[in-house]
Parts: sequence; structure tokens; C-alpha cells
Amino acid sequence: MRLGGLGRTALVGLVAALVVTGCSGSGESTGKKTDLLIGQYPGADSAPLFIAMERGFFKEEGLTVKQEPIQAPQAVLPKLSNGQMDIVLGSYATILTIQEKGTEKFKYIADSYQGAPGAFGVMVAKDSPIKQVADLKGKKVGINIIGGLGTLTMSPHLKQAGLDPAQGKDVTYVVIPTTEWLSALDKGSVDAVWMTDPYLSQAKKQLGATMLLDTMSGPTDGLPITGWAATEKWTKDNPETLAAFQRAMAKAQKIAADDKTAVTKILPTFTKIPAETAATINLGAYPTSLSAQRIQRVADLMQEAGLLKQKIDVNSMIYSGTTG
Repeated sequence: MRLGGLGRTALVGLVAALVVTGCSGSGESTGKKTDLLIGQYPGADSAPLFIAMERGFFKEEGLTVKQEPIQAPQAVLPKLSNGQMDIVLGSYATILTIQEKGTEKFKYIADSYQGAPGAFGVMVAKDSPIKQVADLKGKKVGINIIGGLGTLTMSPHLKQAGLDPAQGKDVTYVVIPTTEWLSALDKGSVDAVWMTDPYLSQAKKQLGATMLLDTMSGPTDGLPITGWAATEKWTKDNPETLAAFQRAMAKAQKIAADDKTAVTKILPTFTKIPAETAATINLGAYPTSLSAQRIQRVADLMQEAGLLKQKIDVNSMIYSGTTG
């Protein structure tokens, strides 16, 4: 069938409309990615994410969010690089390490958690002969990842005690998944374990464990802990989605910052921490703004500890696009 001028014009208009509305069966009308997979660390750091999910903040922004527990960003780098995972929560130390190695290039998109006294530390079993930091010489210390936050925050304290913090020198670090911290300490497969709350409080209550070293004191007091990051490519390709994620998380982050109860109530829903333990944990702080100056402190401390070979300008890693 031949089309006249009017028919051809109508057909062109129809095709254009289909393109604009994204008529591909995806349900996305503007090209904005709406289905996200988020990598999260199963601890107090991730509480705002679950608050946002529970209270419908992502849905309000047109996002469908699924989460996946991770041990560290390194374990999911392939998924982040190929787009299977969109955003990840990682310690600033871990992301900075990846950035320097050039394995992947990240942008920080939102802050998550900041250290506070009593919330991060090296725990020893009940009746352990280890009574002071210097007693760790020649001992095995469990940690979730070598070269990450635990290693970083222990380093200056070990030096103050006259120990060499380098792996295999005075202390041997043993990688233990977060969910196995308590069992490792209980079974004695290591002499001590660096933990974060709520696991730290659970170790005290269930095992009678004691804190040998508060790694958020002295030279590491108030240190930034974790933040949300995405690859540079992802941030360039998905600015609208990123802005929507930031808006939803900003609401949840403020709730976490202002209401400790909101955090302690959500924790048992995504960790194995009982509600009675969660209610009494030592929480860190939930910053409501992303500060390059604060995170720079982590980078500088890492360089001083030999965990980074060169100085990294954190400003270059802060996402500066439109946030809506």
C-alpha cells in the first residue's frame, strides 16, 4: 500500500513518538535506569539504605532497588565494571586502594558512616592472655579485608605500641568474613578480631569478649568510615538515576542521623543481630553531606601507613554532577 504525503507524515510522527516514549517493553519512559542492584555491607553502615527501602523513598523517585550483601567492593568489581551492579557501599580505605591500583575508577556519590568511640575495635576472647596492644606481637588478628579500614585504623595504634603493622611482621592478619567474626573468636582460630558494631556488642554479650583496642580513638578519632560509590562510567551514563538515588538516600541519612531508634530497629532486618543487642550498640555518626576534606584525612592516613604509594586528591573523586 502506497502512502500519500499526509500518511508518510503521520507514520514519521508515530515512529518519533515511539522513540521518545521508549516503547521497547522496558517500562522506562525517559531513558532513566530504574532497576538498581546495590552492594551493601551488612552492618550499621547500611542502615540508611534499608530505611530508604522500607519507607518507600526509592519508590517515590521511580526506582526499584534490590540489594546484595558483600564482603568488600573488590569481590564485586567485575559486576560493577560490567554494569550488573550499579552502586556499592565500601570503606573509604578500600575504594581509595582500588582507585590507586587503577583496577576501576570510582566516584563518591554519598557519605554513609563515620567512626565514634566504642563502635570499632579489636576484640579478644574472655580470659585471653592478651591484655595490651603490645601483646599482639606474634599473634593472628582476624579482619574482613587486608588493606581496608581495619588495617588502616589499627596501624597507628600498633605503631604507638612499638609494633610493625605491616602484614607478617609483628602481626599476621587473617581474612575472616564479617558473619564469621564471632565464631572465629570463639573457636580460637585467631587470637583477636577487629570488629565493628553491632558484631562488637554481640561478641561482648554472647562470648564475654572484651575490647583490647578502640580503633576510633586518638589518631583515628571520628574517622570517616564508609560511603556510596559508583564507577565513573556509570555516573556519566546515569545522571538522572544517580540524582534520584541521592535524593532518596539523603532523606534516609537524615533520619539515621537524627533518630538512633530508627537505626537500631532496622538492623535486625538485614543482619543476624538480635533486636535486644541492636538496641544497645554503640553507633557511629551518619554525616548528611559529602565532604572531600573529611575523606582526604583517610587518604592521607593511608599514605602515612604505607597503604597508598602516592597522595590522592579526593576532590577528584567526588561526583559533582547535577543532583536535582
